[in-house]
Amino acid sequence: MEAILSVIPIYFFIFLGFIAKKRFKTQIDEKTLVLLSLYFFQPILIVWGLTKAPIDYEFVMSPIFFLVCMFFTLFIMLLYSKFVFTQNTDKNIFLATGLIGNTGNLGIPLGIALFGVESVPYTSIINIANIFFMYTVSIYFFARDKFSVFDSLKSIFKIPVIWFAVFALFINYYQVPISDNIHLALEMGAYTSLTTQLFIFGTYLYSVKVSSMPWKLSFQISFAKHILLPLIGLIVILNFTNLNSFVASILIMELMVPLAVNNVNFSVIFNMKPSDVAATILVSSVLFVGFLYFYIEIIEYYIK
Repeated sequence: MEAILSVIPIYFFIFLGFIAKKRFKTQIDEKTLVLLSLYFFQPILIVWGLTKAPIDYEFVMSPIFFLVCMFFTLFIMLLYSKFVFTQNTDKNIFLATGLIGNTGNLGIPLGIALFGVESVPYTSIINIANIFFMYTVSIYFFARDKFSVFDSLKSIFKIPVIWFAVFALFINYYQVPISDNIHLALEMGAYTSLTTQLFIFGTYLYSVKVSSMPWKLSFQISFAKHILLPLIGLIVILNFTNLNSFVASILIMELMVPLAVNNVNFSVIFNMKPSDVAATILVSSVLFVGFLYFYIEIIEYYIK
């Protein structure tokens, strides 16, 4: 119950974005908010997350195993996607968004609710791994129909989040001291990034019409995100890792969270049906609330 209650305030910011778009309509420019988030607030979030705890074995291996689960699931999705989708756009959206979970906006506060503040370093570094996957694999699938492979890969390095991640890891590895004032500013920017992302999601939900929902795309993505990925995660973590139960539980939780709002950001930038992408996130978020109790039971049964 505590975990479920922790989710409700998070969805409040999504509701604010929905109400704001409904009230002000064209006065709110979603693309401006997306650009502010991608190029300014999210780099701050990354630096804040990657400098919160020293680098040790659990800190390094948890995001590596997270990526192993992601890439293995993506391989399975690639095998069957060509039999499911007839339109390349829907196939690319499926591959680009289906595994990008809300590891930051939802995963970090949910981790605090389930495991306490001690979970923050691990949810933060797993969130960075998720961002790395998103800014490489996800961008490639979003961009590959509009650009060559070289241009698609080149576009990855035009987004500052990659360079800020390298900078933050450098600071962490060499233990460069950060003053309390700078840390406070980073924390303010990080929480601004989280709430802005939720607000953006709410504005795009306003444009979603139930009558034109992409149900096939939404349910295929939700199957990959809420059933296939957690199942592969359980198999990998229980049989091929030696993480302690605390970190393993956090890792499983992060694999189970619903689709990330950042998917909408990239669908806007690459003009890939942003309303449809917002709709798939809505379906995923609703299903997650229904699955949450069972997810917690699975974590407690298999890990703790």
